[in-house]
Amino acid sequence: MDMKKKATEADLKQFSDGSAYLNRELSLLEFNRRVLAQAEDPTVPLLERLRFLCIVASNLDEFFEVRVASLLATYQIDRNDSELPETLAADLERASAECRHLIARQYALFNQEILPQLSEQGIHLLHRSERNPAQRAWVKQYFDREVRPLLTPIGLDPAHPFPRVINKSLNFIVELSGKDAFGRGSGIAIMKAPRVLPRVIRLPDDLSDKPGTSYCLLSSVIQSHMADLFTGREVVSYSQFRVTRNSDLWVDEEEVKNLRQALQSELHGRQYGFAVRLEVGRSCPAHLADFLLNQFHIDRSRLFTVDGPVNLGRLLEIVNQHDQPDLKFPSYVSGYPGKLSGADMFAALRKQDVLLHHPFESFQPVINFIQCAAADPNVVAIKQTIYRAGSNSELVEALITAAERGKEVTVIVELMARFDEEANINWAEKLEKAGAQVVYGVVGLKTHAKMALVLRREPSGLRRYAHLGTGNYNPTTARFYTDFGILTSDDDLTSDANEVFIHLTSMTRPKQLASIWLAPFSLHKEIVRAIRNETELAKQGKPGRIIAKMNSLTDESVIKALYDASCVGVKIDLIIRGACALRPGVEGLSENIKVRSIVGRFLEHTRIYYFRNDLKHDTYLSSADWMNRNLFRRVEVAFPIRAPLLKRRIMREGLLPYLKDNVNAWELGSDGRYRRRRPRGKQVGFSAQQALMDMLGAESAPNKEIDNGTDPLAPR
Repeated sequence: MDMKKKATEADLKQFSDGSAYLNRELSLLEFNRRVLAQAEDPTVPLLERLRFLCIVASNLDEFFEVRVASLLATYQIDRNDSELPETLAADLERASAECRHLIARQYALFNQEILPQLSEQGIHLLHRSERNPAQRAWVKQYFDREVRPLLTPIGLDPAHPFPRVINKSLNFIVELSGKDAFGRGSGIAIMKAPRVLPRVIRLPDDLSDKPGTSYCLLSSVIQSHMADLFTGREVVSYSQFRVTRNSDLWVDEEEVKNLRQALQSELHGRQYGFAVRLEVGRSCPAHLADFLLNQFHIDRSRLFTVDGPVNLGRLLEIVNQHDQPDLKFPSYVSGYPGKLSGADMFAALRKQDVLLHHPFESFQPVINFIQCAAADPNVVAIKQTIYRAGSNSELVEALITAAERGKEVTVIVELMARFDEEANINWAEKLEKAGAQVVYGVVGLKTHAKMALVLRREPSGLRRYAHLGTGNYNPTTARFYTDFGILTSDDDLTSDANEVFIHLTSMTRPKQLASIWLAPFSLHKEIVRAIRNETELAKQGKPGRIIAKMNSLTDESVIKALYDASCVGVKIDLIIRGACALRPGVEGLSENIKVRSIVGRFLEHTRIYYFRNDLKHDTYLSSADWMNRNLFRRVEVAFPIRAPLLKRRIMREGLLPYLKDNVNAWELGSDGRYRRRRPRGKQVGFSAQQALMDMLGAESAPNKEIDNGTDPLAPR
């Protein structure tokens, strides 16, 4: 056995307790620390700081709805008793402690910095004690006219049991003294805030004695008039509260005859999954919090007392409503590729592949691709996957138009895309009514691949054109998520894409693909093979080099292969936005691995795999992160970029700028903590995202490039 291999195995044995791998849940919370740091950064425009604060709140909701709920659900399936195993209890306690620290920082920032600074800028979120007499009178009228008729306080007794509380809804618990109208002493009432009412209410400008715009929260309106709801009773105490529930949908896909119908019936039940977190206001008495914990069967470690509204995420309405450009990021107009500026898109693609880099370049060419196919009488068929299209989509409307015009339209709609199930069900129904062939992927596997295929009748016969990408077919998120896509007529790529579609509709095993790596069949194997190839080259004394960019890295077998590569000298740079279970910089294990995360104006969503491969510079774009679920429990694709010019673009735009970034970059230490990179000494600050905006935006200078330093693809 090779001595270096022996050393690697010995080093891994030192971490037999699992410490070679970082905890996934804690790594996700570390990501939210980085997002919160954007809200704390005074150089970020004020309303954008509030936006980042809201994003953290939304992310923590999902963390409890999905990750914490999954841990608890897995355990309850495995062992049906009330005692948690020691390791799981410890993991949950650590995660809750980290969340507690994050939430404390969140509300301190909100109360001590963001609210006062908003007020200085003329944006006032008024507490009831801060409203002047005219505003109080208006709020009273609003309450009587719009709110009170919709409220239904429920005094608890045997005939009025504790009501069902919807996931993440705003509610109030009220403690009352005295007797009710029937002479009984029921002391607790529960009241739900109406979901049809806005959570942020703008007050008339002419009532304000302060310059600017004033808002108040629905919770504040209700609390200001709580006593009006309980005539003849004294309100002793009250608190807003919010319950977070398990939000995973589950259907027995092998038993149901129609997945769409089964999901439709399950969607309502999502609102009432088992409870995993309770949030209450700071003034909530302990005995009322205990009462709620008992009602929802939530452990005390998942009780969170907050100093402000129980759902900070609702304040995003202020960001969206308020039009004050100097308090937001400067407006940005994406560039449009000149190669596609002509009238005939298909003629352009016959000449060359076109690489698209969103949101720095417009997503419109992708929409145009499908719209042109729908309108072109020579196009006979369109095939496409849909994972998250959104509730409004020109692209899906174009597919509907194509089907109505008699073209063969096949759409793989992933109904189990979390939190997008309802929108996808609606699109599936509309597509079917238009005459499209709609299927729902593969039982037990989510179809996460991003592919569109067009078949066009030309003088030489049928010709295929395709779009393959790293991101969803969603024009809205394409303005905020970084992704690559390629429009191509390459025979190998389009033939492979067609085979994948046949595989998904017919359920037959796919043929040997010429270029695409497909999960769950070959993707994991090919990734590990490519990593091991760099390892073997390094053993031969040749330079080994891997650069990979993705959302998350948690698959232990891939991490083990990366550790092996590091131990023989392969230089590895990983750009991982979110969760990373790999522990970098450990002597004898991962000293040649560096991990960084970029958190900036746009959400980093691109997946790029680069392997030097003895100067062949293998470059792949993919829909898949290096996670067990992506590699084994989803349909994913990774596709090669072969043209040297396009490889160079991916290196110069998708990888090297992010390795140079010292403004939005965070480096992961072997202790599992991230530390922010800052310019040192006379260094100039460099933001990858800003540099790409300057280079690729509509107003950028033609042919401008980023100075990235050493380019491993440069001619030698």
